[in-house]
Amino acid sequence: MSQPQQKNPKTSPKLPWKTKLFMSAVTFFTDAASRPDFTVNRRLFNLLDFKSPPSKKPINGVSSSDVTVDASRNLWFRLYTPDTTSSGGKDVGLPVVVYFHGGGFTFMTANSKPYDDFCMRLARELPAVVVSINYRLSPEHKYPAQYEDGFDVLEFLDNEKIDTFPNFANLNHCFLAGDSAGGNIVHHVAVQASDSSFRKLKLVGLIAIQPYFGGEERTESELRLVGVPIVSVERTDWIWKAFLPEGSDRDHPAANVFGPNSVDLSEVNFPATIVFIGGFDPLQDWQRRYYEGLKKVGKQANLIEYPDAVHSFYGFPELPESSLLVKELRDFMQRHVK
Repeated sequence: MSQPQQKNPKTSPKLPWKTKLFMSAVTFFTDAASRPDFTVNRRLFNLLDFKSPPSKKPINGVSSSDVTVDASRNLWFRLYTPDTTSSGGKDVGLPVVVYFHGGGFTFMTANSKPYDDFCMRLARELPAVVVSINYRLSPEHKYPAQYEDGFDVLEFLDNEKIDTFPNFANLNHCFLAGDSAGGNIVHHVAVQASDSSFRKLKLVGLIAIQPYFGGEERTESELRLVGVPIVSVERTDWIWKAFLPEGSDRDHPAANVFGPNSVDLSEVNFPATIVFIGGFDPLQDWQRRYYEGLKKVGKQANLIEYPDAVHSFYGFPELPESSLLVKELRDFMQRHVK
């Protein structure tokens, strides 16, 4: 009879039981919906992916509405507007955070309840006007559809008159933000935006929360952190196959942005960047390389590490690192809107 394996304390994060249960459910449904032929059983995953409607009536001081950008490709965003009586936005204007949700380019939407809750929280606590983009998903829409959708929303914000867009939203103080796959998307959208001449919109910062990068190499953290919630080598391999062009490997520049096939960013007008890393995230070595790559080509970058944080910690207000992240975001944004 085999002996039970001892858990390595360095690879076993302590989590509240409710958090652990929800993460286990997300992992189970994600695995079950990911088919071996790199297609997705959407009907199965949607059993867990509860959606939240917009609310014109403020909830905890934040109202929300949905704005269509291009109905033909279901491109829209959810707009979160905090109450100016508590935020002071009417007098000085509020920054605009253009947010890209995570989900491995494949799962979740802008109105998925965890992201609706998180963006509402950001709008209230930063405070900021938040634009949460519902971009196309892979594998139905592979690279570069997600990047194209993100850039098109920036042009839409710059050019269109949006009835529900508050007049105190300051597009000259615009931040791109995203978690996981969304953190990957904001990087590539920022690179594309650097060549554009916007009339009203000015990118002043990039927020990459545990951004989803990778490569052919297996890093130390990928090999060591086996069995942690949400992320594993097997899942990331599946996601890159579902997202990247046919015949590509993980050193494609979309995944490995400072790898052998990467684009030179030294002459790119890239915004100031803050990168968040969790000590129990198997992707942390790639995220750290991203930060180091930005610094190496002369870009302004900050790195924040939470040793006890798992991938997607920010979506769980009960975890202390979630509140620490919001405070760091507030401080970062305040430094770059003066």
